[in-house]
Amino acid sequence: MTAGTKVMKFGGTSLGSAERIARVSQIIRDRRAAGPLLVVVSAMGETTDTLVEAARAASQGEIGRWRALADQLEQDHLHCAQAVAPELEAEQVRSHLLTHLATLRGVCDGISRRGLVTAQEMDSISSLGELMAAVLVASSLRALGLPAESVDSALLIVTDDHFGQAAPLLNPSRDRIQSTLKPMLEVGIIPVVTGFRAETAEGQCTTLGRGGSDYTATILGTLLPADEIWIWTDVDGVMTADPRLVPHARVIPELSYREAIELAFFGAKVLHPNSMELPHRFGVPVRIRNTLAPERDGTTIAPGVRNAPGVRAIAHTSDARLFTVGGADGVSFTKVATSVLRALDEERVPTLMVTQSSADNVFCFAVDGQHGLRMGAHLERLRDLESSASGLGSIDETPRVGIVVVVGEAMRGTPGIAARLFGALAERHINVVAISQGSSELSVSAAVLADELTEAVVAIHHEFAL
Repeated sequence: MTAGTKVMKFGGTSLGSAERIARVSQIIRDRRAAGPLLVVVSAMGETTDTLVEAARAASQGEIGRWRALADQLEQDHLHCAQAVAPELEAEQVRSHLLTHLATLRGVCDGISRRGLVTAQEMDSISSLGELMAAVLVASSLRALGLPAESVDSALLIVTDDHFGQAAPLLNPSRDRIQSTLKPMLEVGIIPVVTGFRAETAEGQCTTLGRGGSDYTATILGTLLPADEIWIWTDVDGVMTADPRLVPHARVIPELSYREAIELAFFGAKVLHPNSMELPHRFGVPVRIRNTLAPERDGTTIAPGVRNAPGVRAIAHTSDARLFTVGGADGVSFTKVATSVLRALDEERVPTLMVTQSSADNVFCFAVDGQHGLRMGAHLERLRDLESSASGLGSIDETPRVGIVVVVGEAMRGTPGIAARLFGALAERHINVVAISQGSSELSVSAAVLADELTEAVVAIHHEFAL
């Protein structure tokens, strides 16, 4: 039986060297006595960025560049293998790593000849780091006498074909996860599963988006199902604000799922934006722990968390684009909003905040900066090519905007939250460009100029004594 199973996910920073892989292996060994364990791993350190850079260099004909990057990855991973693999299986581990690196070189060679990298090829290349990390971590565990096997999550998670940010298909994924992993867990094997990777029903490699190893862990943890999901990272837990902006920010011991979802969506780096949806739906607790300080309690995200009234935490997005779209003469606001929302859906671009002015017939929304150019070009095409159908008129963009969001499940019904927030900004002479609050009162968002974002976060954190 697999009762008491925990899923433990380790991020790239936690696996950034042979020494860190050894530390992770000790954490796993120390906690194995409590019940079956399923491990999910990201790529080592900056490996994913290096793989993406290699693919781009290949597409631009920079043959020497991509080959040098591949050589560096080979050197780093083989050096790590020499340190962590048991002597009896060193050659086998080396062979597995070289096979994955040969795949990188083969795909990059084809990209160089065509001068083009497809989205599917980018998914295949960018997720090779997880395959190599799983080999190394499983080998390190076996060196400690633990039965461990690396498993490719592409054989477990089925997705649609939206390469680069695929969505999981739950029913076929559940069947694969249970049929593959449960027998391993029942006989005491520790599966070391690659994060980030998946595949379509036709067998094409996809990825779940950057940072998607968290998502992999929560998919596996809810569909297996596990009793708990532990996300091991390089910070002590979810904090009241980004400590790089607010040095005295503190760890929040408990969060509700809805608070965690909101914080992740608005930029809390410790969680992938999509990772809380399934635990929320199925009620599986999630814990955030620090690999470098495993004795600390971290943050627990679970059902039934009781929160004091008021603000619990502040999230922010430092690089947003704010669009203000007006309707053509005589066009209703509803038609303008419909056209804009359809464009966002077609591009799969999430909005960070939305406001409207029916009197001025404008629809205002913010998106993450990485989507700004694409979204602006899409709106321009709609207006220029289909003005009569879309009803779009003016399109104005404010390019460098920061968004600060206060979050709290128990803000609802607490008077004065918004007044204190905007009062704190006014005292610092920080101009608010746009404001958004949902009827649930889970969060209040304010857009400010990017240069004033840090001061805004510090002011609000101080105002609510977080």
